[in-house]
Amino acid sequence: MISKKELKKLAKARLKDSEILFRNRRYDSATYLCGYAVELALKARICRTLKWTGFPSSNREFQDYKSLKTHNLDVLLVFSGVEDKIKSNFLSEWSVVTQWKPEYRYRPLGTENKNTTRNMIDATEKLIVALR
Repeated sequence: MISKKELKKLAKARLKDSEILFRNRRYDSATYLCGYAVELALKARICRTLKWTGFPSSNREFQDYKSLKTHNLDVLLVFSGVEDKIKSNFLSEWSVVTQWKPEYRYRPLGTENKNTTRNMIDATEKLIVALR
């Protein structure tokens, strides 16, 4: 299990890493890390909603929770218990962030630009706060 506290810490760290990458014009990597930051924040929120101390992290722990073993942000949002809140109050940010896929790691360098990356970072920052 990965603790709820550690998930929150990691989400903030990935967002901070994306800012550092952005300042160094590493837009592709910055965007990629934003998606993971939101994923981690959603998993922490799922723990809060389900009153879990931690999120499954091994195959054995996921045995009874296979639908939670995903990187799909839309699926994780459903399980978070705050889907209506996010889609009502943060729809534009959610729309930006849900463009992310884990497969972004295979995209050619130069796919992202300064503006789209800034939008992703800003949306990620707002969502991480909203998912607390």
